[in-house]
Amino acid sequence: MIDQSTVIEANLDDLSKYSLQLNRWYLKPIGAWPPSRSASRIEKIISIVLIVICYCLILFTVIPCMMHIVFEDEGIYKKLKVLGPLSHWFIGGVNYTTLLMRSKEIRYCVEHLETDWRLITRPEDQRIMLKSAKFGRYVAGFCAAFMQGSVFAYCVITTFTTHLVRDGNETRTVRMLPCEFYRKLLNVETSPTNELVIASQYLSGFIVNSSAIAAFSLAVVFASHACGQLNVLTNWITEFVNEYGEQPKEIYCNKIGVIVEHHLRVLSLISRIEVVMNRICFSELFKCTLNICMLGYYILMEWNYHDIKNLTIYFMILFSMSFNMFIVCYIGEVLTEQCKKVGEMVYMTNWYYLPAKTILDLLFIIARSSVVIKITAGKIIHMSVYTFGHMVKTAFAYINLLWQNT
Repeated sequence: MIDQSTVIEANLDDLSKYSLQLNRWYLKPIGAWPPSRSASRIEKIISIVLIVICYCLILFTVIPCMMHIVFEDEGIYKKLKVLGPLSHWFIGGVNYTTLLMRSKEIRYCVEHLETDWRLITRPEDQRIMLKSAKFGRYVAGFCAAFMQGSVFAYCVITTFTTHLVRDGNETRTVRMLPCEFYRKLLNVETSPTNELVIASQYLSGFIVNSSAIAAFSLAVVFASHACGQLNVLTNWITEFVNEYGEQPKEIYCNKIGVIVEHHLRVLSLISRIEVVMNRICFSELFKCTLNICMLGYYILMEWNYHDIKNLTIYFMILFSMSFNMFIVCYIGEVLTEQCKKVGEMVYMTNWYYLPAKTILDLLFIIARSSVVIKITAGKIIHMSVYTFGHMVKTAFAYINLLWQNT
């Protein structure tokens, strides 16, 4: 870990790699890390092969599960039990596709972040940036631990649950699948088919979890970096106003130009974050609403049977999904408030001591700060703490509806 006291001595490329390290770890195994201009042909081929393998594994899990819901003659509760895992795998595949489609925008944000670390060289500014980078890393690490841990625990406990299958005079013990499989498509109640399908679902589960984690971690790391840049900008504005008159006019003209350019640069990064995240936020908002509803329903049903094992897993998954969604909503609100804060900070300085021309330059910053770029879900819903609360209320309303009708 990089210590704040050694920021100025550290290599700036190492600092940018430090802030993006976890994102690279999450995206590279699934072939979704955007290739740089210097990437070799072998690296591009490996990425394409990984993408093909990931899609095959996801489709091998999702399609038979859909067929099971449609064609199997089962009760409503059993179909609802299958719907929860299916929605997780399906939306995970959608997010994976979105990450691949937004590869250019992600590469732009990565290069933007790397350039910022090279442009800003003052130790006090770098300490602010490093503090934001650490926050992004910690949150990204927690997202990964909760999501991968809870879903992996669900898969393990499900596969360790067995049931008896009769085949003529023979009785076999078969392990349950994490995600149901249409048995007329492939007989999963025989060995080694059962074990192979379980292994493929473990791998596909890792892929869809990684796509969700990567999306959340990208949002957190990029938004944290943007907030750090806005904090640096407010420091520059305060220094500019307080030190006016102590240095030659040419230096101050250059400083106000740098401040305005950097402000526009940060807003450009936020607009790209919005482009990367708006579709993912929309699909995740839908998935989390559905999954919170289904998990709450499962908990109510399992409570009657006092099944501590399943209840523990359901609570773990419920907590991880709620935590990840809350973090994205919280980051969206913080980013919006930080954008507004720049204009408020300009107004709260001693601007009235400045010449009229310089005041007009500051007015442009205030005017631009009033037009806030928001992180949205599908360009429809603003990601905020209020949105998270509304999502939870909607999920509980549907839980009550399911409970009353089943």
